[in-house]
Amino acid sequence: MDFGFSEEQDMLRQVARDFLAEKCPTTFVRQMMEDEKGYSADLWNEMAGYGWLGMTFPEAYGGQGLGFVDLMVVLEEMGAVLLPSPYISSVILAGQTILIAGSEAQKQEYLPKIADGSLIATLAMTEPSGRFDAEGISDVRALPADDGFQISGTKLFVTDAHVSDLMVVAARTKDAGDKSFGVTLFLVDSNTAGITVNLLETMDQTRKQCEVVFDQVNVSRDRVLGQVDMGWPVLQKVLNLGCAALCAEMVGGAQRVLDISVDYAKERVQFGRPIGSFQAIKHKCAEMMLQVESAKSAAYYAAWAVDEDVPEAPLAVSMAKAYCSDAYRHTAGEGIQVHGGIGFTWEHDMHLYFKRAKYAEFTFGDATYHRELVAQEINL
Repeated sequence: MDFGFSEEQDMLRQVARDFLAEKCPTTFVRQMMEDEKGYSADLWNEMAGYGWLGMTFPEAYGGQGLGFVDLMVVLEEMGAVLLPSPYISSVILAGQTILIAGSEAQKQEYLPKIADGSLIATLAMTEPSGRFDAEGISDVRALPADDGFQISGTKLFVTDAHVSDLMVVAARTKDAGDKSFGVTLFLVDSNTAGITVNLLETMDQTRKQCEVVFDQVNVSRDRVLGQVDMGWPVLQKVLNLGCAALCAEMVGGAQRVLDISVDYAKERVQFGRPIGSFQAIKHKCAEMMLQVESAKSAAYYAAWAVDEDVPEAPLAVSMAKAYCSDAYRHTAGEGIQVHGGIGFTWEHDMHLYFKRAKYAEFTFGDATYHRELVAQEINL
C-alpha cells in the first residue's frame, strides 16, 4: 500500500508552505487576534488567486475539481502557521453544504463567489446546548409564513458570522419522535432584518466565534437548501467533512509544536549539555512524535473515506477526531513543558498553539463525544 503523496501534492504542499511562511508569521497571527474582523482581506484574496477557496468545487462552479486529500495537504500547512481566516467556515461548512444540497441555480449563484473570495459564508448550527447532534437543533425554529418561513431563536459558537455575507442556517421545522427528521437548511443573507450578531469572548482569538440571534427573520421558500425537514442527513455529511478538515489543521499545528520543541531541546543547554540529551526530555519528544504521526495517519484516512464516500466514513472521521483532539492538546501541553518557564510567557508562541488546540478539541465534538460515536458504529 502506497502511503506517499503524489508529485502534484508535494508541489502543492511546498507552494502552500512557502506562501504561508511569508504571509502568516506569528506576528501577523497576533495582529489578527487583536483585530475585530480576525482576518486579512488582502490575504484572503491572494488565497483565492491560488485557487485554494474552490479547490474541491467542480470547475463548472469556479473550482479546480480536486479531491479532499489534496485539500488536506493545504489545510495541514494552514494549521502549522495558525492561519486566521474564515476558510473552514466558508469553504467547507457552507460551501460543501451548498454543493451537496443546493439546486443548480443556488450552486451557480454562490459557489463561484465563495471560490473567488467575493462572498464569505458560514454555517449556523450549534445552539445554547452546544450539541452537535440533531437533538441540539431545537431553539431556532422556522415557521411557515406567507410564501416562505419566519426564523426565530439563537445560535451560538457560529464561526466568522460577524464577517459573513451569507449564513446556512439549520432550523427546526417539525417536531417528531425521530429528531433527525424536521431539520431544514436555509440560505440567509447575513444583513437580513432581524439578525443580530455578537462576538463572543473565547480562549482562542485566532478563531472568532459569534452569537447569532434571529428575531422573526423572513426567508422565501426558494431560500430552502435541499428538502424541507430533510436537512439533517446533509449536515451529517458536512460535519464529517468539517471534522476531517479540522483534523488536518490539528496535525499541522501538532507537527509544528513538535518541530519547535525538538529544535529548542537541541539548543537549550543546562548543566553543560543540551536538555534533549536528558531522558525526561528526549522521551517526552519521542512520545509527542508518536502521537503526531498516529494523528496524521488517522486524519488522512478520514479524508480518503469522506472523499470516496465509503460506508466506514463516519467511523473513520470519529476515530480521527477523537485521536487528533487528544494528540494536539497533549502535544501542545508537552511543548510548553519542554520549553519550561519561557513556554508560559505571552511573548513565546507556544501558548498560541495550546489555545488553538483547545479550540479544536471541542469544535464538532470532543474526544469523549466521538468515542461514543465510534462505539455506536461498532454496535456497542
